[in-house]
Amino acid sequence: MSHGHSWGHRLRSAIGARGRLCVGIDPHPSLLQAWGLPETAEGVEAFSEICVEAFVGEVALVKPQVAFFEAYGSAGYAVLERTISVVRSAGTLVVADAKRGDIGSTMAAYAQSWLGDGSPLASDAVTASPYLGFGSLDPALALASETGRGVFVLARTSNPEGGRLQGARLSETSGSGAPDGEVSAVQAVSVAQSVVDDAVAHNRDGRDTVGLVVGATRGHGLDLSEFSGPILAPGLGAQGATVADLAEIFYDSRELLLPNTSRDVLRHGPSVSALRAAAERVRDEVEAGLA
Repeated sequence: MSHGHSWGHRLRSAIGARGRLCVGIDPHPSLLQAWGLPETAEGVEAFSEICVEAFVGEVALVKPQVAFFEAYGSAGYAVLERTISVVRSAGTLVVADAKRGDIGSTMAAYAQSWLGDGSPLASDAVTASPYLGFGSLDPALALASETGRGVFVLARTSNPEGGRLQGARLSETSGSGAPDGEVSAVQAVSVAQSVVDDAVAHNRDGRDTVGLVVGATRGHGLDLSEFSGPILAPGLGAQGATVADLAEIFYDSRELLLPNTSRDVLRHGPSVSALRAAAERVRDEVEAGLA
């Protein structure tokens, strides 16, 4: 596949046309209640249809949270399939927030589900967890590169519980040349930084297949100076992050920075016009703040 059809090229085109904001489609039970919809697959479908009408053509990306569809079993998945298909057919990019991660043939099956041509769940990108080892994601990264899609790999997430694991230090060693067989450590990086470094190495082909998930709610403590791929930054709005925070936290990583908001926009539903206006407002604030 030529770079002209790569994920990086497609993403840049979408950002150029409709800005960099990514809006969640999250039919959380509390939002279904607030919108006067039943906590059923039918309620989720009505919720999704309203979101599609409001957001398609106004923002570059939408991000359905798979768990809120999965909760209703096969009926919920059928709604998700239809939502993904309609959004993609209209030219808006879909990031499936599935956070898949496994090894070998299981990871390959997950990859085929979310990134394979012809799959009913095929999206433009999917979120994935590298915490079985970055190499465990190889089947997904290979398929994404082949099909012009992306994989957003969790690096430093917005939830406070992630800090202890993601900030833990890893010792890179130089072998056993020290006396008595001791191994001499040459450097120590955080778990999250090791994910960034692996992503940098994978993206050297220029396709930007590997993106990172880096929360916007706190200082991430990462060296992103070598990373030129997309960064999905959750936490804008209801979780407390502001556009000013984005400009400060990601001061050297703005080209493909994709701020993500969900509840801060979705609370304006079920009115399509109010949802659309809220998304446009946040989109324009983001573009002005990161210009």
